[in-house]
Amino acid sequence: MSAPGIVGRLDAIGLDELVGQAELLTRVDRKYVLTRAETDRVLAAVDPATRVLEIDGARGSTYGTMYFDTPDLLSYHLAAHGRRRRFKLRSRHYVDTDAAFLEMKTRGARGTTVKERIPHPADAVDTLTPEGRAYAAEAVAGLGLGAHVADELAPTLHTAYRRTTLLLPEGARATIDTELAWADAWGHRMQPDDLVIVETKSAAQASSLDRLLWRARIRPARISKFATGLAALRPDLPSHKWNRIIRTHFPRGASAALAA
Repeated sequence: MSAPGIVGRLDAIGLDELVGQAELLTRVDRKYVLTRAETDRVLAAVDPATRVLEIDGARGSTYGTMYFDTPDLLSYHLAAHGRRRRFKLRSRHYVDTDAAFLEMKTRGARGTTVKERIPHPADAVDTLTPEGRAYAAEAVAGLGLGAHVADELAPTLHTAYRRTTLLLPEGARATIDTELAWADAWGHRMQPDDLVIVETKSAAQASSLDRLLWRARIRPARISKFATGLAALRPDLPSHKWNRIIRTHFPRGASAALAA
């Protein structure tokens, strides 16, 4: 499903203008899991004043993300069991511009989430540089985790997808991720053909796209590209938080059929 086929009728907006109009929002993020047909039906009804991010004539960008975890999957297990202190470390590669960043997302004892990032070599997105490991060590130490955690972090799960970004008339933003693919460190691969992830980013009030989704009886879903993807590829892992999404949207046996 190509972005132009969905949003070709909308006016374009550049990156600087998009950031300028939407960056001051106190964000509430809502994620939705859809099929292609559902996505097309919902987006056909968006306000014509909606604009689509366009960079160098392209209305979509390719992302590649490598998640790092310990051999015993500490980051995954902290998320799966809903621990208040948890972290997620990833390198994100903006393929079209060949820029990359190392991003650390932490949640502390009071439930606050902090996401920070530093530049990362675009030709080394699958590895942790000494600078990157030191950056990770500082973050995990702040959570009260042992110093050995940062030393053990290794590439665990890679995701790839095509993202289209919308600016809604009320100033909220939305992203539409298609062509999703996962590959883990144990050789399993998965690329569900009919999976789309939509995320809205708005003020406390629901966005116009949220309301369109709700009218279509599509409700916010609990999904993480890292944790849900890894759980779908590794049925041996605890996954109760994401079981319904996996049963509904991830083909049974897909990871085994596509294993390297």
